[in-house]
Amino acid sequence: MTRAAEKPGIHMWLVLMKAHRSLKRHAERSIQALDMCLSDFAILEALLHKGPQSLNELGRRIELTSGAMTTAIDRLEARKLVARGDHPTDRRTWVIRLTQPGVALITSVFSSHEAAMERAMSGLSKSERDQLIELLKKVGTTAEEQLTNNNEKPTLKEGMKP
Repeated sequence: MTRAAEKPGIHMWLVLMKAHRSLKRHAERSIQALDMCLSDFAILEALLHKGPQSLNELGRRIELTSGAMTTAIDRLEARKLVARGDHPTDRRTWVIRLTQPGVALITSVFSSHEAAMERAMSGLSKSERDQLIELLKKVGTTAEEQLTNNNEKPTLKEGMKP
């Protein structure tokens, strides 16, 4: 048995999913007191670190559908944390930006969120973190390339019903 086959891909996926679940719970707990959900936090964080963006670009970045994005932006706009503005070249598109209260809120909240995620990752040394980041990037890149290059639909094993 080859070394790569010692831990099958399905086992690696399960370990990643369990780790992701635990880390997501840490993230959700760290923003719980803000009276907002993880997707609202993700929108504010993306705007803080990436600047104003179109609704579609922001939705792709945080992986929300256009309907979910519109609902989230409505919520954040009602709280006066974001504002919609005209796109400079496309009249059909809104650009979403943080307002001053939005900047103040996400800046203060992000530091406590960052500290919570630091605690969640405290079991790894700096070199282990660096190594894990590189390995996860490699896994993600390889998986994405396979999705992009292989447009075949998965097939069912013989004898299985759809």
